[in-house]
Amino acid sequence: MQYQWMTLLIIPIFLCSCQGNKTQEEETEAKTLSDYREPHRNQYHFSPDSMWMNDPNGMVYHDGKYHLFYQYYPDSTVWGPMHWGHAVSSDLVHWTHKSIALYPDELGYIFSGSAVYDLGNTSGLGSEDNPPLVAIYTYHDAEKEKQGDIKYQTQGIAYSLDSGDTWKKYEGNPIIENRGIRDFRDPKVSWYEKGGYWLMALAVKDHIRFYQSPDLKTWTNLSEFGHEIGAHGGVWECPDLFPLTAEDGTTRWILFVSINPGGPQGGSATQYFVGDFDGITFTPDDEKIRWLDHGADNYAGVTWSNVSDRRIFIGWMSNWQYGQIVPTKRWRSAMTLPRELSLVPFGDEYIVRSEPVKELGKITKDSKTISEPQATFDVVENLSLPNATYRLTTTAPSDTSWHFNLKNDAGAALSIGYDQLSGRFYIDRTSAGNTGFHEAFGARHFAPRLSDKEQIEIEVFVDQASVEVFFDGGNTVMTDLFFAEDGLPIIELGEEGSVNPFSKCDVAGMERIW
Repeated sequence: MQYQWMTLLIIPIFLCSCQGNKTQEEETEAKTLSDYREPHRNQYHFSPDSMWMNDPNGMVYHDGKYHLFYQYYPDSTVWGPMHWGHAVSSDLVHWTHKSIALYPDELGYIFSGSAVYDLGNTSGLGSEDNPPLVAIYTYHDAEKEKQGDIKYQTQGIAYSLDSGDTWKKYEGNPIIENRGIRDFRDPKVSWYEKGGYWLMALAVKDHIRFYQSPDLKTWTNLSEFGHEIGAHGGVWECPDLFPLTAEDGTTRWILFVSINPGGPQGGSATQYFVGDFDGITFTPDDEKIRWLDHGADNYAGVTWSNVSDRRIFIGWMSNWQYGQIVPTKRWRSAMTLPRELSLVPFGDEYIVRSEPVKELGKITKDSKTISEPQATFDVVENLSLPNATYRLTTTAPSDTSWHFNLKNDAGAALSIGYDQLSGRFYIDRTSAGNTGFHEAFGARHFAPRLSDKEQIEIEVFVDQASVEVFFDGGNTVMTDLFFAEDGLPIIELGEEGSVNPFSKCDVAGMERIW
């Protein structure tokens, strides 16, 4: 959970003064459910019905449902006193909005965290017949912060005995006190089977601290990691620690750490480390800086707990450089597509591959193949779609540079390409609609190629205001927002007078989920 600390002191006051000036029409509009057809509203990504959203929180699978909680401020489209919003899905594609799960209280705002299914009722908060869901989160006491007390962040828990519909906060909160650390937040908890205890990764300033607990209520410090390893351009946040096993049988532990600022495209991003965890200490295989997503707009992502045979990730699809001023009206922010993570070899190391979850096939329709050189293909016209929402798959050679454009009739264009000399992919959104709301938004973003195959596999998911590109099966991923009126429905392959490197291109429509 990241915010601008100076803004924190004025936002609640500003919002209170504005609430009283709303017209009756504006108040009615804010209470009316969205039809999800507003300008720039993504059609097959999760977004709140209205108001502000950032980090995904408390992701847990239970009783046939994927629970997605998220940082939410129900009174404005900019960051404010944080709550936990809540949505559920049976398929990771279609989402149902639920009531707000956690509200601020006398201990503070409800910042980021995680949730687990306490099957053995180790916490004693449920029973043998009805084990609880337990949410672990950061309290942020804004009053203490204003008074200059740096111990304003502590950790608390809440529990649910009705599959997440309602939550009760633990009477003994906070479960971890703050002994004098300004940035002390975002607990990610999992069950460490080998040791038979709960394991917590907590972001502490610009490093990670690990704790263990027998009951989710009492915690003992184990170790720390990251003081001199990794990117340190900003505060560390939203950690996640878990094992992955490659097809060759190798198991490595993966540690996600989000950072703001200091990302490869400026602003916020998520780095990761590959290594070993012995129950006390995380030891990285090397000191390389690796980024989970090389685009500008994937931050604070973590994985679902209680999913036995898969590791599924989702992130906040924005960037703290401009997230509060993007040109949307009644809501701000969406989540990335859910992605399945795997461990794959690359040279003498292992990297994390990200692939869109297979469940997205439920909303994929009417695939068509473009085979003509220098083809221009109008997705809306050719696939009879109401919106510019589609998936594009193709291959291209690695021994030459290439690019293709996503466009609209108004002149907006986003370019996706590969520079053979530098061995880098790129997304260029400098001309992809409205970029004037922030000086850093209109830019070309680069990412390294992490494969040595001759042919480059390319899979692109385009929504009304976002593009997610999976190169080489997901070894390299880039996520970028854009704000073009009516989206980017026209695909332009190659250029007049040049050889088209794409032998064919398959395009399929993506149905709206709302």
